[in-house]
Amino acid sequence: MSATEPDPTTSESRRTLSATTARRGLAMVAVGAVLAAGATVFLSGGFSTPEKITTHSTASGPATAGPVSAKSFGAADPGVCLQWTPTDDPETDRQDLSEVPCADAHRFEVARDIDMSVYPGIEFGPGAPYPGALRFGELRDEHCTAAVDGYVGAKFDPNGRYGVGLMFPSQAGWAKGERTLRCGVQMPSNTGALLEMTGSILDQDQSKVWPTGTCIGINQNVPADPVECSTPHAFEVASVINLTQQFPGGHPSEGDQDAYLEKTCTDAVNGYLGSENALRDKTLTLFWDTIDVSSWLAGSRQ
Repeated sequence: MSATEPDPTTSESRRTLSATTARRGLAMVAVGAVLAAGATVFLSGGFSTPEKITTHSTASGPATAGPVSAKSFGAADPGVCLQWTPTDDPETDRQDLSEVPCADAHRFEVARDIDMSVYPGIEFGPGAPYPGALRFGELRDEHCTAAVDGYVGAKFDPNGRYGVGLMFPSQAGWAKGERTLRCGVQMPSNTGALLEMTGSILDQDQSKVWPTGTCIGINQNVPADPVECSTPHAFEVASVINLTQQFPGGHPSEGDQDAYLEKTCTDAVNGYLGSENALRDKTLTLFWDTIDVSSWLAGSRQ
């Protein structure tokens, strides 16, 4: 549930928007999230804990141009969480990739490693040409969606805060025989950057919500990533509502959710802003999300 500034001509009676109306205005956010969820993770380094590695080759590097000194692509078991320090330079980004406890901040949770060298055909055989970005995207869709579904027990929220990710060998590693695809879970921002996660997806409500008080920036009239609230932003999160208590059974209809959230969110935003007249005085509009059936079945309730 969030507050955003409307057109000055908007009447007071229209300052509360249902989820359906709000989603039309924020449709580009959903598009950005889908594209971000498909963003490829480029691997440019080995693990810092070699005792956890089964080495397939001795070369690794970024999937973009430029040599990188690193150990190997390595291998990782399902449930392993990976962290690295992002940089703007593709020659140094992800060189410090390492395994960390999932309770710590991380950017990737492994669902499954897939050895493509055992697949029939010549595409992944010795001397095969390096796949391009489009082909790696297809391989992510072909293999990683199923891998993530299997990892979470068919409880992956397609509209949630997590996306299906792929790590793949560098061009140098591919030339030396590396054929492993690493499927996993990541948390993309609206602009495609990979955000840090804490805790395993197996223990999380996957609802795509931001903490109360978060301000979401705006770029070319499209909501972007969290920013300081003192800077221009598209909306501010006033409350996060959990629907579990109100709807303990099956998936509630959108109408039932709207009926409950209209009062609940109005009361919450009045408390957040400190006044029942704050929305009118600040010319703000209140809106909220609802949860569709696919997200509900995955366990999302916020």
